[in-house]
Amino acid sequence: MELRLQSSNILEYLEQTKIVDYHHPLVIKAAKELSTNVSNEIELALIIYEYVRDKISHSADIEGKAVTCCASEVLKIKEGICYAKSHLLAALMRCNGIPCGFCYQLLRLENEESPLVIHGLNAIYLKSINKWIRLDSRGNKSGVNAQFLLEKEKLAFNIRDEFDEINYPIVFSKPDFNVIAALENSKSLDELWANLPSALYTKIL
Repeated sequence: MELRLQSSNILEYLEQTKIVDYHHPLVIKAAKELSTNVSNEIELALIIYEYVRDKISHSADIEGKAVTCCASEVLKIKEGICYAKSHLLAALMRCNGIPCGFCYQLLRLENEESPLVIHGLNAIYLKSINKWIRLDSRGNKSGVNAQFLLEKEKLAFNIRDEFDEINYPIVFSKPDFNVIAALENSKSLDELWANLPSALYTKIL
């Protein structure tokens, strides 16, 4: 799939925001530690990706109780759902000078009778190969095996057209409004599961 950038300004994919709060001391510390003794951009991106994928738990996998949203919060508590983990990945990449945006899929998380919900992941720009690649830091488990690959992407979930699932091609510079609203307005994970967005706020043509 050919990715399309929401913004032509690469600097928007390096911005520090309320959600991608990479000026927070915790994020700065982690970003610095992850970049120590790294020889090149691709190695650094891989280290950051595997850290978020493997060291930050997906809340559903551990029966967690916290609803996290901004990058520093995810890093402090060490858990979050896909959206939250994508915010941390963006913060750590951007803090290290790697442009990073947000991508989404529309999925049925179980079978064809499950409701369609938005799933969050990322795309990063690697200057050394002049290419954007998508990465899914959801966290691997039985049936999920996402990897960092430069040519053929390997995400957490394959799109099933027969289930009306969708791969959105846009790389957004900011997290989707509906995603943030779901996280910020949910007081518990049970409430969040019941209120996962079924559509993006931004209409895609």
